[in-house]
Amino acid sequence: MYDTLIIGAGPAGMTAALYAARSNLKVALLEAGIPGGQMNNTSDIENYPGYANISGPELAEKMFEPLEALGVEHLFGRAENIVDQGSYKEITTDDGLLQAKTVIIATGSNHRLLGVPGEEELNSRGVSYCAVCDGAFFRDEDLMVVGGGDSAVEEAIFLTQFAKSVTIVHRRDALRAQKVLQDRAFANEKIHFAWNTVVEEIKGENRVTSLVLKDVQTGEVREQTARGVFIYVGLDPVSDFAKDLGILDDQGWVITDDHMKTSVPGVFAVGDVRQKDLRQVTTAVGDGAVAGQEAYKYITEHEE
Repeated sequence: MYDTLIIGAGPAGMTAALYAARSNLKVALLEAGIPGGQMNNTSDIENYPGYANISGPELAEKMFEPLEALGVEHLFGRAENIVDQGSYKEITTDDGLLQAKTVIIATGSNHRLLGVPGEEELNSRGVSYCAVCDGAFFRDEDLMVVGGGDSAVEEAIFLTQFAKSVTIVHRRDALRAQKVLQDRAFANEKIHFAWNTVVEEIKGENRVTSLVLKDVQTGEVREQTARGVFIYVGLDPVSDFAKDLGILDDQGWVITDDHMKTSVPGVFAVGDVRQKDLRQVTTAVGDGAVAGQEAYKYITEHEE
């Protein structure tokens, strides 16, 4: 029986483990891949305080390093279900059953992929899912943003600080974003629009050089040069294993208060899997610290 089981070893999960272990709890960290989460997909992190520039995998390694000495157990595996047994929680993994007094869900989210040729091969070589992370690498370049919601339009506006031009590629003839964002985008001279258009292929040898676009109304296919493409067709939370707890919203994000508590006592959620606005390493770390502390409080209050 663990005091705290943390599911997911991204920055939120690792920070939760750090704080829980420093409170002298018996902590396990369950992770299906290598520690670091989305950081492992980021070549350069330039907005983490203390480092002008650090690679995602390197920052992940530095976060993971101190945990072993604090006695955090690193378990390989994937959570499949959580059952609330009152005084403890039972977690089914692909490798058997685990029990813990508290559970911190830190499984993050996956960027929804376009699923077109070249997308995977050129990831981090001109294909990005985060303008805030990568925008500054594209000074004076022609860029494309795929999507038509708030995020896509916000990202496009953000990118105009660096880019020569930004083309928003949207499969419909109108944006879904809030009116205020639309107005800003339409007023920005650097932003162009490719309406009723989908991406068929992303081309380039070692980095993105062009996109093959198709007009969904006429069927016309054309190629347009671009040095970068930012894909914003949504995020999907990794939370299926928690659906029986009744803590998810209709899109699968975990609902918490600002103490990271869900509606199930002893179950917390942190980082990207939470229903929240800003999904960054810095905010994930903050969530993790709060939850590690809250788990400790919960356990001391419920000790017989």
